[in-house]
Amino acid sequence: MPDGRPGGLGVRCEGVVHLYRTFEGEDVVALRGLDLEILAGERVVFLGPSGSGKSTLMSLLGGIQRPSAGRIWLGDDDISRMSERRLMKLRAQQVSTMLQGSTRNLLLNSTASTNVKFARMGMDAAAREQAMPEDELLERVGLLDRRDQRVAQMSGGQRQRLALACAVATMPQLLLADEPTSALSHVDRDKVIELIHELGDLLGTTIVVVTHEPAVTESFPRTVTIKGGRVGSEGYAGAEYAVIGEGGVVHLPEAVGTDWQPGTLVRIEQVQRFVVMSHPDDPTAPTAASPSGAPDVPVPSVVPVPNGMDAP
Repeated sequence: MPDGRPGGLGVRCEGVVHLYRTFEGEDVVALRGLDLEILAGERVVFLGPSGSGKSTLMSLLGGIQRPSAGRIWLGDDDISRMSERRLMKLRAQQVSTMLQGSTRNLLLNSTASTNVKFARMGMDAAAREQAMPEDELLERVGLLDRRDQRVAQMSGGQRQRLALACAVATMPQLLLADEPTSALSHVDRDKVIELIHELGDLLGTTIVVVTHEPAVTESFPRTVTIKGGRVGSEGYAGAEYAVIGEGGVVHLPEAVGTDWQPGTLVRIEQVQRFVVMSHPDDPTAPTAASPSGAPDVPVPSVVPVPNGMDAP
């Protein structure tokens, strides 16, 4: 990490709600009281179906939009209450956002060198002095020999690598990347992800990526799945954990939600530090007498979910 450059920014969301209005005039709730914490220097992937709120959350974390309710902290700064002037300075110096699609992040009729210079326009003289030299940055993404080539003449993979170079040109403490490998070949995809991790190692940057690609997900130590505008589950080191939300709401793993249809009667019982769930139609589970008027249900069998266990 360059001398004098701080590491990553921590992220904290408390009860974040966001509404937007469609062209038809209908109000849509994109996020519903979302709570989330990301430690400084962590690398996290956001997962979830289309419309779950992933991209909305990214734009809120980047200060591009403000939440309708709730609070968002980047480090010690509450950006949901921050003035527009301070927010602009933070976006220029501490936070960098890669939008989906490389051309949305670049000046197509300008050279690679000009794009990097443009990305640094918001930096003051002292910050520019500490930043990685332009040629070194372009060399790290394999584009030094293309420094004077116009973006419009580059391949898709080259454009995406340049977009990444521009995103980290300010040495940001938080990098947000929305589908950074979409529409790339496997070779270009792997190179972009490798570069993201290399630059994270070098700068200590906190990195948050939205993706649908398993190959990208597997390279990150933590996954956060957004479902229905809330954090539904988290993954650590290959294990998935359900997240208890407001009012005790828990999103079941996708396979369970598919097999156990809405309206299914489920018995839930705490046994020491475990919560045990039983499906009423499980023929292998012994049944116990139920209260009058209720069907007999199995005695809790398997499907243990750690309760109160610290994530690895």
